[in-house]
Amino acid sequence: MKLLLVEDEPLLLEEMESYLTEQGYRCEKATNFEEGEDKITLHEYDAIVLDITLPGGNGLKLLELLKKQHKEAGVLIVSAKDSLTDKLTGLELGADDYITKPFHLEELNARVNALLRRKSFSGHNRILIDDLVVDTAAQEVRWKNDIIGLTKKEYELLLYFIVNKNRVVSKQSIAEHLWGDHYDMADNYDTVYVHTMNLRKKITAFTGTDYIKTVYGMGYKFMLS
Repeated sequence: MKLLLVEDEPLLLEEMESYLTEQGYRCEKATNFEEGEDKITLHEYDAIVLDITLPGGNGLKLLELLKKQHKEAGVLIVSAKDSLTDKLTGLELGADDYITKPFHLEELNARVNALLRRKSFSGHNRILIDDLVVDTAAQEVRWKNDIIGLTKKEYELLLYFIVNKNRVVSKQSIAEHLWGDHYDMADNYDTVYVHTMNLRKKITAFTGTDYIKTVYGMGYKFMLS
């Protein structure tokens, strides 16, 4: 899952990025209002950890921008201001949760997990597709009692397909999701093709069902009836 961390305190930002990356998230960073505005406008995220007090503007204005652009990312407001007004304003603008500094990284991770479960997986850690089980807490994929050995990229790609089930996802959007700021590393999307085909073969070998369909000239679609 892809997160955007908008925070102007360098040490806290590095700690959040390091910890959340260890938990399996792909993290991008913005350190001021302008960077946050650019990333929110240009890219898609599963969740945004958003500081209110930023150089160049108020984080709540970024929240307003996000909603104006009809982006689907969940938003966790982070601020040193322990005031009821800030919390109510953020929640009324569409934030999903609120945490006050200082906080433990474990609590931040738990709140991000809960937010993503609510937004993407109807509040569950286990996603069931026929007899295919995706355990987002253990980051495992099983078919009945067998573990399907996926690489980290293949696991992230499978979650991305499931979140966007029955929708066409382009190779560019997949590259941006998997590589974030470094998605140019995907070259001419051959890497996206290779990861998608490997995932497709592994899932099909266990389930006997080819869930991932190629939509020629557009991208791929994870088909669920």
